Amino acid sequence: MAVQQQQMLPPQYVEDLQTDFGKQLTALTAAPLDTSKFAPTVAAQDQLQKDAASLAASGVGSFQPYLTQAAAYTGPTAYQQFISPYQQDVIDTTLKEYDSQTARGLQSIADMATRSGNLGGGREGVQRAQFQNKSDLNRALLQSGLLQQGFTEANRLANQAFTQQRGLAGLVPSLQQADISTLGQVGAIQQAQAQAEADALREARRLEAFEPYDRLGYLGQGIASIASGAPGQYQSSVVPNPTPLQTALGVGSTLSGIYGNIMGPYRTRTN
Repeated sequence: MAVQQQQMLPPQYVEDLQTDFGKQLTALTAAPLDTSKFAPTVAAQDQLQKDAASLAASGVGSFQPYLTQAAAYTGPTAYQQFISPYQQDVIDTTLKEYDSQTARGLQSIADMATRSGNLGGGREGVQRAQFQNKSDLNRALLQSGLLQQGFTEANRLANQAFTQQRGLAGLVPSLQQADISTLGQVGAIQQAQAQAEADALREARRLEAFEPYDRLGYLGQGIASIASGAPGQYQSSVVPNPTPLQTALGVGSTLSGIYGNIMGPYRTRTN
């Protein structure tokens, strides 16, 4: 069954704008949009970050040599490494001077015996024996004291070296970690800057690629605004009812929405 329709037609200049818009839209959407120019990118690892990773890898177990060396300064014979090479010279010189003093003491006993007329007598012999025994005892005590001083000093140096090596075993990795952290932080800043620059370039390329679409969209909005305020006139026509197939094919699309906005108040009225 045919129906009579009244269609409000836009002015010719509006129709011309609509036609031109349709041609531009068809031409723009005919070719696929190349999105490869603004595909997401990830900034490469900065060289400082690579250096930090390399330093971290090479620093694994860096404390071990110091612990090994520290172990060498332990045990009952560790002190021997720190015995002064001049210790025996000091002992020999000291005992030589002591022996000279002993000899002078014996000579003094002999001189006193000579003056008293008892040289070679029993009294002199007893005095000499007593003096020599005491001198020998003091000499032994002096020698052992010197040896004990050398041992005490060597043992102190061994303990000090052990403590130093243990300290280095903790200090060296700590210093390396500080370097690794600094390199990593600075490298991360530089990588972030590189990423920001890559993102800015990607956004610029995206805007450039979509600029024709945006421009055409602004044009369509402008045409729709013009069309909504332009006067029109009704035109009557008789058209048959649409078939189901025509109805299905006429379901709205993106372009129909755009044209709907552009057409503004120009609608088909059915009687």
